[in-house]
Amino acid sequence: MQVIRTIVWVLLLVALLLFSINNWQPVEVKIWEGLVLETRLPALVIVSFLAGLLPMWLLHKGARWRLNRRIASLENSVRSVAISTPSNASPSNPLDAGAAAPHSPAA
Repeated sequence: MQVIRTIVWVLLLVALLLFSINNWQPVEVKIWEGLVLETRLPALVIVSFLAGLLPMWLLHKGARWRLNRRIASLENSVRSVAISTPSNASPSNPLDAGAAAPHSPAA
């Protein structure tokens, strides 16, 4: 799985590099009436991509962290209940239980 992830990242970086080489031109971005930002097109695309990706990535990491904490809490509570409750000493093999029972004499 790690190999596939690495291949995907390499392909994305190559695509970004090709895009950057082919579109290296200045772009004017009008922010407000008197404020104009002049930047290169690849920088604008990368910043826009990160502006959309980072909030969702942080939300995903936060939800995953919260769920991992909840799972750990539930596992600890189950573990503590299992330790505090004595288990019934039953034989693991049903045939052993029959051997321990007294036999009635045959009539």
